[in-house]
Amino acid sequence: MDKRIEKTEKAIKEAFMELRKIKPLEKISIKELCEMAYINKSTFYSHYENIYALSDAIEYETVLSIVSSVPKDLDYTFTNPELFTREVTLAFAKHMPQIKIMFSGKNQTHLASHLEIIIKKLIYAKYPEYENDIEKNILLSYCIHGAYNASLSNPTADPTTIIRVLENAVKALKPLY
Repeated sequence: MDKRIEKTEKAIKEAFMELRKIKPLEKISIKELCEMAYINKSTFYSHYENIYALSDAIEYETVLSIVSSVPKDLDYTFTNPELFTREVTLAFAKHMPQIKIMFSGKNQTHLASHLEIIIKKLIYAKYPEYENDIEKNILLSYCIHGAYNASLSNPTADPTTIIRVLENAVKALKPLY
């Protein structure tokens, strides 16, 4: 990618994140974003259709960043789901500042849903037999959504405490898998 395009993309995204810290998505105008990014409106529109397309792009990048921080060896997902839960929780903790900005308010449930779809696709690609295994799907949903909601609902808790509690909860489910 051209250095100028990269620089413009970075400026747009940084300005958006600064505005998103203080405003809901619906209240961010293209005009104020452009002023903050030191670009004109036509430049913005050459990169994004609208503010929602920009938000979607940043959400998607955040999801990919979280997924990429979970170890790629998915062999342990069902043989050691407490380890899988630990890794997902650590990924959330690592990205929590961006998560709080991008997935606040009405968007709070988007992240876990996006992650569940992507992680399940990765697992199904390696283990297609799991796609129709309802018990494994429920366990996977529980690990992903549980880790996310526990992390969000307990912002003052130490991540190691959240991990320990979630690991114990998943261990208690062992008779189910």
